[in-house]
Amino acid sequence: MSVVIDGLTVRFGGVTPLDGVTVTFEPGTNGIIGPNGAGKTTFFNVLSGFVNPASGSVHAFGDDLLGMAHYRRARWGLRRTFQTEQAIEELSAAQNVAMVLENTPGSGSAGSRREAALDALEFVGVDVNPDEPVGTMGARERRLIEVARAVVGTPRVVMLDEPAAGLPDEETEHLGRVIQRIPDETGALVILVEHDMTLVSACCAVTSVLDFGKLIATGPTDEVLRNEHVIKAYLGAEDAELEGVIGNE
Repeated sequence: MSVVIDGLTVRFGGVTPLDGVTVTFEPGTNGIIGPNGAGKTTFFNVLSGFVNPASGSVHAFGDDLLGMAHYRRARWGLRRTFQTEQAIEELSAAQNVAMVLENTPGSGSAGSRREAALDALEFVGVDVNPDEPVGTMGARERRLIEVARAVVGTPRVVMLDEPAAGLPDEETEHLGRVIQRIPDETGALVILVEHDMTLVSACCAVTSVLDFGKLIATGPTDEVLRNEHVIKAYLGAEDAELEGVIGNE
């Protein structure tokens, strides 16, 4: 039930945003951190099917993920959020979440898809009228609706790309509690890309670090955040204190 990445390399002309990345994500919530431009979003884009790697393999729960078309990966149970919101403003919260299931095998009738959407909105704690257009909602609700779209139904791998960006501390704490519940209550393996180290520490038992496309550290989160190579990658100083700094960048 793990996601195994072996030798993953991506090249864009003379740029190599991912360079021989080998890492395994186990059940639970796994963190990916790194400075801007480290290759984190490119990594998600490869898993999602938006970018084809030059070499390497990705096996999710024993299945060859790179061998699937991107739409088949979604049907398989791969879900993700994006740094930019994907919800359609003119549609209601319930419609935005239910549409994720429209081409998913076994999702049932429109009524059952709506019921699943309402369950997902309740799971993430969106306290709004589910039939209200998303365009009328605030940043907190819109961010949570994005997460609801990723957890609706029966996801197998949920990838969250900076879900807390722009949220104040109190709302980030709520989001953290939601993320912590995803593996136990949906059964999905979660991969979290995030700059807020407080959120990463709260949610992720294991964290991996990318820098200039290379994996420079992976292991228990508290150990990784004190790794001298990780500190140098973020701050450019061997003797800098990482804790309390990265989350404020």
